[in-house]
Amino acid sequence: MTTFSANLGFLWADRPLPEAIRAAAAAGFAAVECHWPYDVPAAAIHAALAETGLPMLSLNTLPGGPGKRGLSALPGRGDEARAAIDRAVAYAAAVGCAQVHVMAGTAQGPAAEAAFVEALHYACDRAAPHGIGVLIEPLNPYDAPGYFLSGTAQAERLIARCGRANLALMLDCYHVQILDGDLSRRIAALLPITGHVQFAGVPDRGPPDRGEVAYGHVFALFDRLGWERPLGAEYRPGGDTDASLGWMRGLVG
Repeated sequence: MTTFSANLGFLWADRPLPEAIRAAAAAGFAAVECHWPYDVPAAAIHAALAETGLPMLSLNTLPGGPGKRGLSALPGRGDEARAAIDRAVAYAAAVGCAQVHVMAGTAQGPAAEAAFVEALHYACDRAAPHGIGVLIEPLNPYDAPGYFLSGTAQAERLIARCGRANLALMLDCYHVQILDGDLSRRIAALLPITGHVQFAGVPDRGPPDRGEVAYGHVFALFDRLGWERPLGAEYRPGGDTDASLGWMRGLVG
């Protein structure tokens, strides 16, 4: 049975994070995830999760400043990248979050890859004692021009190169469709290295019941492939979040 996680970076983003968690539970989501929760005391998030019974599936390392997209692939910024990883892992452990998404940042070339691989090994080492997974996510060039991780083949290669048991792919259907197309075949090929799934309408990142991707088919595909964890709704609601949730009934058979 398909279930969903609410990405609270976009959904109910006008509410304090603990209240957004409660709203997600009231709306029928099975889990939550977020971007950068660090301004909220971990104890408040832990309490809201305990109250609602929702798990938190993922959070991101810090972006490195306004408009930035991470530090981990930036040559010469290793100390800051490790500090961001430490903070993310500590926060995830405190709230019971399952996975940390290590953001690469805007960089290119062999030095950037070497920095990113080093940061990923560090993240895996720090996360493993807590049972926390590490995620990497390719981002499309329209939303994230110059982002280091810019394709699923690159992500596959880096995961294989690192060879770490707790390193996996964040498979965001929105980004994969823009980057690669052929979404159904890419999902089937990537699922063995996938740790979390996200989705949004393409091309506008709006609700999934509009645009060029037939998400009723995509959700059924994940079911057929044996995916049993919640799928992450990371879309821009374009107004009131509750008013945007008709897809939760309309796209699931």
